[in-house]
Amino acid sequence: MVQHNVLITGGSGYLGGTLLNRLTEPSLTNTLPGLSKGNIYALVRNESQAEAVRSLYGVTPLTFDINDANAVRDAIVSNKITVVYFLVDPVRSDAQVHFIRALGEVRHSLTAQRDCVDAVHFLHTTGAKMFSSHTGAPTDRPLLDNDPGLFEIHRAQRGKHPVLNQAVQTNITVIEEGEKHGVRTYIFTPCIVYGKGEGFGNKISIQTVDIVKAAKAAGGVFKVNNGKPSWPVCHIEDNTSLYIDLLKGILQGGESSPDHGRNGFYLAASGNVAWDDLYEAMAKTLAKRGVIKYSTIVQADQTTLEKMGAALDGAPAEFVSVYVGGLCTFTAEHGKKLGWKPEFVPEHILEAADEEVDWILKHL
Repeated sequence: MVQHNVLITGGSGYLGGTLLNRLTEPSLTNTLPGLSKGNIYALVRNESQAEAVRSLYGVTPLTFDINDANAVRDAIVSNKITVVYFLVDPVRSDAQVHFIRALGEVRHSLTAQRDCVDAVHFLHTTGAKMFSSHTGAPTDRPLLDNDPGLFEIHRAQRGKHPVLNQAVQTNITVIEEGEKHGVRTYIFTPCIVYGKGEGFGNKISIQTVDIVKAAKAAGGVFKVNNGKPSWPVCHIEDNTSLYIDLLKGILQGGESSPDHGRNGFYLAASGNVAWDDLYEAMAKTLAKRGVIKYSTIVQADQTTLEKMGAALDGAPAEFVSVYVGGLCTFTAEHGKKLGWKPEFVPEHILEAADEEVDWILKHL
């Protein structure tokens, strides 16, 4: 049986920080076969972050340039890393390829000693946008994350935004590169994630934060789509538990090994909510706190979209719906095979809007 060493990238982020915090809780570490804090590594950018992961979590910090193939190889091979959680860049694929090739070298060294077909693993974090109307995914039916034809469906997707098409291609590249080097790959898909982040760095989400940013800039919460499209949602605790259930399966191996490669898509979602319902819930609490004047939701016009885009990383008006809109019918089924079951129903995000807005305003 392989002695696994696990590297978490993005440990200062919302998702990665919460994962690192949960993963190093004594009650959990003791349930992960063959894994201790001594086998967990965290990629950091500077010495202050290194000290944070050492003192808070008792894991080993690593500092290297993920875009430098030699630096990645040295870090992975010298530390005998066998599992990489990649939570850094969902768009470009260069760094992922470096990691996968380095993991392939580790696998080669292990298989030279024993038969280890499931020795090395790479988990790539993408986003629900890559399985939505924004990227040409099917939206006329539930798109199951365990659909045996999902790889081909995903590879054929095309949307109108080049950057999102690039992110779709990155998912495909990760899978195909894993096949070349004997690395088991997993495409992990967060959706609208909400709740309090638990890491030492960023403690707030993305999509709910974008609603608040856009509302502050435009003076209200506005609809950006026609009709009543919906999107999958997931509490941060449920998102993290799927990350961990995947790791449990990897560590156990054998019949417990998670599906991987072309069958390795995993969505963390408890269900869908309509954007309009989320807009209304957040608008009410934003108005109550005086952040915006009115809680009424109306359709955004061109001028409003431009104001919203300016607050969303300077995005053009036509890209605003990518941040806070669109239709996604991607449906979580695959995690059930691992025993994953979300604790929070999808409607909880509406009930928790007050708390979510307060948390965002505190940390924004």
